Amino acid sequence: MNPSASGWIEKYGSVVQKNQNAYPNFDTLYSALRKNGFVYGLNADIPHFIRPEHTLSEDEKAKINLLNALYFTYKIEAHSTDYTVFITEVFKFYQILKINKVGFFDKLLTGNKTSSKLEKLMASRIYIEDNIFSKTFNNLITNSLLFIDVLLFKHYLNHAVNLKSKAEEIEYLAINITYHALSSKEAKRKDNKLSQLLASSLTYIECASHTFDGSYRDRLLNNKDIWENRYFLDMACLTVWEDHSLDYTESDFIFGIGKDLGLANAIILESITHVTAFFKLNMHTIHYLKEKNLAHQFYDSMGKIVKKLILRNSKRLVKELSQSAELVSLLSKSTVRDLSNDEKRKVQNQLLDIFKSIPSLAIFILPGGAILLPIFIKLIPKLLPSAFDENRIDDEDFTD
Repeated sequence: MNPSASGWIEKYGSVVQKNQNAYPNFDTLYSALRKNGFVYGLNADIPHFIRPEHTLSEDEKAKINLLNALYFTYKIEAHSTDYTVFITEVFKFYQILKINKVGFFDKLLTGNKTSSKLEKLMASRIYIEDNIFSKTFNNLITNSLLFIDVLLFKHYLNHAVNLKSKAEEIEYLAINITYHALSSKEAKRKDNKLSQLLASSLTYIECASHTFDGSYRDRLLNNKDIWENRYFLDMACLTVWEDHSLDYTESDFIFGIGKDLGLANAIILESITHVTAFFKLNMHTIHYLKEKNLAHQFYDSMGKIVKKLILRNSKRLVKELSQSAELVSLLSKSTVRDLSNDEKRKVQNQLLDIFKSIPSLAIFILPGGAILLPIFIKLIPKLLPSAFDENRIDDEDFTD
């Protein structure tokens, strides 16, 4: 399954039909979604029964996890496995919430089927912003509050009225809890990446229009939905564990929040234990947990974008390259020596001609797209070895 290609939602439907018993109830679903990081907004893994076609990026994992969470929520709440009806219901759900933004890359997808429209719509939920260059300098790529969609879909399936107000309420409580969790820390970080990620992920409320004076506690005490309260507790635990430590003031805050939420001490301790284990397991792979200087951040992010584009269009690229012996020769030479200015111009001009014939590579001919060309030239001989067998020099593979 390739969540960056058209038809991936239909593909998931064919796969999930053979795995209907993966999550028999919402408890097991929530546990799985928390284990793979989706509840935390940090997608480290995907459902065990999904076999991807390639190494997945974080946004692709988020797409799969969101669809998987929505489907099994539908199966559990609606007591139905009708995938066609599920797709229709999800699309109606997002229409009610007026989630209909579509980014640049999604406009390249075509199709009138509901599943095709849903692919575009869900992609707009995954990305915080459409500008791919802005995202390069801000590694907070995916929406960190996507689990709220699952909670809302659960309400929708149970015929909740005024869904938009419910969405605002859940976001309001989530952002207040995380804000006060940060305030509980004795030594606050000046540049808190998690708080930036949460604030930029808000959909239903404007962060600037709300005060954080503690008045949210009254609304929290009146909230009786067990899964919303479990989510709020896990988000609080995530927030206080962002610096990989938990002091007594933070512990008091967590147990205070847990008490307000009506949760047993055993659940609170389990939530703290789980987030600790998640951090230790994934701290070297989750982007916002890694500190990098701007140059490294830029190169890594751009490299991932270019690598993804090359791999998604590998067959077409090999075909196009095979028609230009000079270009293949120059790209092969670039692996062992620096090209001259004249050679670089030839490579650039011939590559731009190829990009015009492959819609998915349109980014390279947009204003500013030229900054990606050096990365493309470096990666393409490594990622498409079949086109460079005769002259290719093997060295360290590009790593994420």
